[in-house]
Amino acid sequence: MSDPYASRPAVHEQTVGGFGTVRVLPLDPAADAPLLHRWVSEERAVFWGMNGLTEQQVREIYAHMETLDTHHAYLLVKDGEAAGLLQTYEPEADRVGECYPVEPGDIGMHLLLAPPQPGGSRSGWTAGLAAAVSTYVLLGLDRRRIVVDPDVANEKAIARFARQGFTTGPRVVLPEVDLPDVYLPEKRAQLAFLTREVAFGG
Repeated sequence: MSDPYASRPAVHEQTVGGFGTVRVLPLDPAADAPLLHRWVSEERAVFWGMNGLTEQQVREIYAHMETLDTHHAYLLVKDGEAAGLLQTYEPEADRVGECYPVEPGDIGMHLLLAPPQPGGSRSGWTAGLAAAVSTYVLLGLDRRRIVVDPDVANEKAIARFARQGFTTGPRVVLPEVDLPDVYLPEKRAQLAFLTREVAFGG
């Protein structure tokens, strides 16, 4: 099978033993919007907050993000197949920064995994992608600690982060954001943290 993403430059590429090769590509809002729209429109992605948006709206959100220095979006590609969406952000430039004491070297992260193929089994999929993502975010970007803020009702995500070594932090209420370019409703979130020491030792 040819790799439709082969020509796109990666900011990180890593072969994860027993899993495959993961490439982290800067998101292309125009090219990737149809795929992302399918992902975020599914019921399983309700906590991503984009259920009900049109493809055009999804494209505009990520086109706007592309203009920011503090927020970045990436497409995760495993062995030539789109596997997930990664977003990183500076906590002090995000509403989460109002809810906990931000430390130097912190970086925020959102991760949306691609839906499985019908009838497909994906044993080790989450762990494999998480290994590549944490390597890129903590080592590639030279950060001390990842912060995540899943919805308190998103028990699957909270459990997934715990399995990856994240330490559970406080439950907080992220304030509503109502700006011309972005609207985010209030969100009750479970903060969790992963330090470089825990992820890689030393």
